[in-house]
Amino acid sequence: MAEEPEEPAKSFVIFGRDVAQIPCFRNSFLYGISGGIGIGLLTFLGTSRTHLSTHVGFGSFFCGTIAYWMTCRYQWSVRRFEQQQLREAMRRQALYEGTQRERDLDLKSA
Repeated sequence: MAEEPEEPAKSFVIFGRDVAQIPCFRNSFLYGISGGIGIGLLTFLGTSRTHLSTHVGFGSFFCGTIAYWMTCRYQWSVRRFEQQQLREAMRRQALYEGTQRERDLDLKSA
């Protein structure tokens, strides 16, 4: 049986950058779009004014997207910083393993 060749993943490129590779991009827009539609619809049901509900919906989309993007990117940056610190600590541990320096560090931490 011949194996079928895999199709390349479809991607969306803006300004020469694949947005699928940007952390938090997808979730930010999904939450922004759903929030904008929901709040716009609720505004329309409450006021029956299409112009106002459109403005409120777009404003909530914009604010929701920016707010989620900022919090997600902040948490991503914190996790990345912690991972870099852990990677460096593991590298040092492997470097000092079995040496006098490791014994000195063990005595200080105890």
